[in-house]
Amino acid sequence: MTTITRFDPFRAFLAGTNLIDPGVDSVAASWTPAVDIYETENELVAKVEVPEVNQKDLDIRVENGTLTIRGERKFDNTVSEGNYLRVERAYGTFSRSFTLPPRVNAEAIAAEYNEGVLTLKMPKREEAKPKQIKVNVTAESK
Repeated sequence: MTTITRFDPFRAFLAGTNLIDPGVDSVAASWTPAVDIYETENELVAKVEVPEVNQKDLDIRVENGTLTIRGERKFDNTVSEGNYLRVERAYGTFSRSFTLPPRVNAEAIAAEYNEGVLTLKMPKREEAKPKQIKVNVTAESK
């Protein structure tokens, strides 16, 4: 059965791939993993999609208030390149950088890697956490 693929010359041009065989040159391309960042009462959390990236190929650093995540997804060499009919996933190195707000305690950042998702938990400094202030009721003077 023949697979029909829509030809889009601009996508091939922007991806830097060969128009005749769009899968060949994309193997060595760099890629940008998707990142979600959200805030809770006590921390900021970043979730980075890095499937098939080995933990030893991840480098996470904080310098001058900037969080940088670098890594590499390596191409599977167990399958002969000539056997591939299509290669759409990008391989190679990536780097993402984010400016940390001053309320983050950079010394206490923790990283977990599970099922292709890197989770960074960035606790807030104590002085940045919300504080509840109790209101004392005083008797009214008449």
